[in-house]
Amino acid sequence: MKVREVIERVIEKTGLTPIPHEKTCDHLMIGDGEMEVTKVASTFMATVDVIKEAIEAGANMIITHEPTWFTGKDDTGWVEEDEIYLEKRKLIEENHIAIWRFHDHMHMCSEDGIYRGFEKETGWGQYRIPYQGVDDPLCKFGGCYEIPPASLRELCEFFKEKMEMDVIQIIGDPEMAVRRIGVLVGGGSLGLGTEEMPMILMRQMNLDLVICGDITEWTLPAYIRDAMQLGFNKGMLVLGHERSEEPGMKYLGEWLEPALDGTKVVFIDAKEPFEYL
Repeated sequence: MKVREVIERVIEKTGLTPIPHEKTCDHLMIGDGEMEVTKVASTFMATVDVIKEAIEAGANMIITHEPTWFTGKDDTGWVEEDEIYLEKRKLIEENHIAIWRFHDHMHMCSEDGIYRGFEKETGWGQYRIPYQGVDDPLCKFGGCYEIPPASLRELCEFFKEKMEMDVIQIIGDPEMAVRRIGVLVGGGSLGLGTEEMPMILMRQMNLDLVICGDITEWTLPAYIRDAMQLGFNKGMLVLGHERSEEPGMKYLGEWLEPALDGTKVVFIDAKEPFEYL
């Protein structure tokens, strides 16, 4: 199967009409669309370490959720003379790797593939609750869950184990009782261009806790911090962009392989980008 054919099969499997090229970031970032694929590697982001692991695994195509070239649109005009870009590109080209980005189609299909993976990793699919009294379509990005009662501290321990994290940022009393949770992975917790969206969601769905990917400290964190200081049972738990979205790519293979006529998909964990001293 050729690179081009793999891309076609992925988009076909989403059930979406292909998004026009100029309106999506889901492009072949590097490589030959006519190259025969030996094995596909799925990952959150095609970092240098991920590329090296893909080579060792015998994969010559990487499906990445996030950028390869350091900006949201993967623009390369600004970086064409940059030594880091040139070395990374050399590594990719010398090993005949194709990298395709699967972002917009993944989030926009009826079953958001990132949340599908998140629910598989956590086992929370059974706890998902419908949006009630929420009119703004932006507020319906993500998922809301009503889980068996747990403390914020217990949830931190749960995610440390599930996501292989050493440190988790929180706002709220570690012993607070948590039942109703909103999950906004990746950049969703920034509001998708509407800063107040996560706060509106929290109010309208009567959420105890929001689990976040990215944060801006003057928006949702400030709202929850004030709520906590006023005595409300509110909190937040920050996984970060990578840790909150990687499960979607972890489970991409089992969703995709049946459509690839025997071509294998292996998962390569991009890993949390930070170390803590």
